[in-house]
Amino acid sequence: MTVREKISPTSIKDSRILHNIIIYSGYTLAGFVLSVGKTALGCTPFGVALIAVSKRKGYLFATLGALIGYMMGGINTYSARYLAAVVIACLGAFAAEVFELGLSPSFPMAMAFLADFSTGTVMNLHLGTETKQYAVVLGEAILSMGGAYFLYKGLNTSLYRLRLRALPISDLVCIVICLAILALSFSALHFGIIYPAQIIAVPIILFSLRYAGEQWGVILALTLGFSLSVGNRDMLFLVGGMGFSVLTASLFSTISSLNIGIAYMCSMVFFSIAGGDDVGLSIFTNSLIGTLIFVLMPEVVTKRISAFWDNGKDIAPDGTLRQNLVLKLRFASSAMAAISESVDQVREKINAISRTENQRCRDQITEDEYIQREIILEKTNQIRMVASDQFFSISDMLNDLALEFDEAEIFDANAAGKIRRFLGDYEMYPANISAIEDKFGRMRIEILFSGFVTGLDNPKLRHGISKICSRYFEDGRITNFKNETMLSFYEKPNYRLDIGYAQHSAEGKLCGDTVKAIEDNKGHSILIISDGMGKGSRAALDGAMGAGLLSRLINAGFGFDSALKVVNSALLVKSNDESLATLDIANIDLFTGKCEIYKAGAPASYIIKNHSITKCELTSMPAGILRGIEFAKRTAVIGVDDCVILMSDGITDLGEEWLQGCISAITDKSSQQIADYILNSALEYCHQDAPDDMSVIFARLERN
Repeated sequence: MTVREKISPTSIKDSRILHNIIIYSGYTLAGFVLSVGKTALGCTPFGVALIAVSKRKGYLFATLGALIGYMMGGINTYSARYLAAVVIACLGAFAAEVFELGLSPSFPMAMAFLADFSTGTVMNLHLGTETKQYAVVLGEAILSMGGAYFLYKGLNTSLYRLRLRALPISDLVCIVICLAILALSFSALHFGIIYPAQIIAVPIILFSLRYAGEQWGVILALTLGFSLSVGNRDMLFLVGGMGFSVLTASLFSTISSLNIGIAYMCSMVFFSIAGGDDVGLSIFTNSLIGTLIFVLMPEVVTKRISAFWDNGKDIAPDGTLRQNLVLKLRFASSAMAAISESVDQVREKINAISRTENQRCRDQITEDEYIQREIILEKTNQIRMVASDQFFSISDMLNDLALEFDEAEIFDANAAGKIRRFLGDYEMYPANISAIEDKFGRMRIEILFSGFVTGLDNPKLRHGISKICSRYFEDGRITNFKNETMLSFYEKPNYRLDIGYAQHSAEGKLCGDTVKAIEDNKGHSILIISDGMGKGSRAALDGAMGAGLLSRLINAGFGFDSALKVVNSALLVKSNDESLATLDIANIDLFTGKCEIYKAGAPASYIIKNHSITKCELTSMPAGILRGIEFAKRTAVIGVDDCVILMSDGITDLGEEWLQGCISAITDKSSQQIADYILNSALEYCHQDAPDDMSVIFARLERN
């Protein structure tokens, strides 16, 4: 057994010192490099910009590097002007740190502009230069301010978000521009007509086009083209040439690297000719060398580059993959149905053999033993029948899942990527994000995190995701699994239900009726009354079992018919005694107002539409008596202020005439008050001596 050595405070301190040395050395080197890189007009504003945006004493080291760089050419009027700008920018960075003014890029940008513009203006006044030089100073100050913005965004980027590809595209562009600004200092380095910076830029751009897509190819072409051309006025058209050539090459980006290289070079030949003899030859030569590097790059390197760009996150199944998944689920459903049929056939044969054997032995055993064997055989046969039914139930469930995937018309990978970058602002890094739109145009967002995550109840998350998807979402629902956490957002429906319910127990404290109101996360509100056989504790158990199992299965995404089969099988094997429960369900689509009534042995329901009462009575069997029972169904469409009433037989058995009168007397009160009114009226009608348990659900549809 090895013992892990404890990390000593000294080693931690040494690690921090080394980290600080690397960081501050980087500031010093960057300050030096940016102060020696010149634009086409001889301007060097980026050293000043870096000082203005540096934080946590980094500005002191950036100032040191910039001072060395600006003094490389000796002390004169021009260098003195930049040295003064460095001092002003350093004082501004100090003030930003002391007074916390650098929390946004506005103040550093203003300091960079002020330092460059004020010193340039004073120098021109001292030298008495022409008016156009003031325009140059203004342009340089604007360039310094713009450089400060990009450097600020680059320095404040979370490397963790960069590694997880959770940065907004705007921040990624800022990082690329920062690197291009650093490359500006090397753009003038050349050996005759060979410019190493141009050669290196070409394969970088083409690899990005090949493996990251046209968007990144154009971004890098414009940014690197800018940094390479701004240092030499003879090559100012290079940025346009590289950008246009990449657009041309993008037409062949899905074919091969050779086609991309040929298309890029064909376009660059045109710009080389337009550039003239010396410049054109240089551009052509450097582009050709860079393109050959791209085309002839070894496969082992190109695989690494491809892996770097291919993050593989949030790429949801396309239509073909989805249909393949649907077909597999349906195939599995058919297989389970076939197994159920085989089990049923085997059950019938075993039952026939067992009954024949028992009949053959009848003369050798007593009558009581014969009856006992028959009872055991019947019970065993029932258990085998239930097992067969379970395979059918599994088949139906798989078919329900296939239907759900089939209805998921669109997996919006673009929205998922935007949500990932948005969550990065809150230091949240999900393992997977799915933005799914079904065939009805309704969207749901499912965000899976590894482990337990806090802050998921922040209302800003819902607001931000709603803005990204241009939809209204309900508050997020958090589901904790064993080692994972799911945050789900569902589109806010057009309607809501105002629900009231009331119950009365005819025997003891336990009511034999179970009342539930659930939502299936697809914009449906589901009302359930399950009435167990009899009354008291036994009826309460059956009712709770029926409603509880049904609601769990529906919440899991299974359909009503397959859920009923599972409930029926569970009640059949629950005990030796007869066990049954009625199921009365109203499934209301809160987007359209469509109301589906499902009944398994339940009494009549009532719909109040436009102040007109409609009775919904359907003939059906309760769950737990026979195999293969099915729901009786009816559909209606309700609107705003229309109502649905579900009642157990303890109320409906009091008489049709009384019930119609009670419902007609309903006034404009809350749903809970109306539910209480119906129950109290029923108790008064039977003089408080209720023969059975009583339950009522009253729901009114309202605008959400």
